[in-house]
Amino acid sequence: MDYPLKSITREGIPDAAAKAELYRDLNDPEEAESICRDILAIDPSHQKALRLLGLAITDQFLGVGVDRYREAKEIFEKLVDPYERIYYTGLMYERRANAQIHAGHPPHSLLPLFDQAMACYAEAEVIRPSGNDDAILRWNRCARLLESLKKRLDESLLSFPTAGTPLI
Repeated sequence: MDYPLKSITREGIPDAAAKAELYRDLNDPEEAESICRDILAIDPSHQKALRLLGLAITDQFLGVGVDRYREAKEIFEKLVDPYERIYYTGLMYERRANAQIHAGHPPHSLLPLFDQAMACYAEAEVIRPSGNDDAILRWNRCARLLESLKKRLDESLLSFPTAGTPLI
């Protein structure tokens, strides 16, 4: 059986965007994603819907190969405002790294993702709107996470058997 998608009205876009934001807040990124796609079917360059869609996709990252990293990055690249484009791309890299942490990836494999995120945050910081410290807050969070990962890596290396140590 075929169930064709129905179009929302242009007048309904503001309420739909508010609902997408609400569903993200309720930790229902799939619902938010669906609503954003309905908005973008009517207005493909709707900035809030693009931003929310990219975030909804990153909310679904699990640190596995099926995660839609490229799709999220391509969506954020459509943001018109240079600050937002760079900031949200950094957020995508950070969320990708965090998902991989939770999936049990080795700490050393996450460094390139954090480096990319922090490079984006550094660039966003330079062009950020007055009073907007989001890029700085994200940078600091990444720095703290990296310090924590470094400690975990150092501890695991200390527990690794050295030459001459019996393996049993």
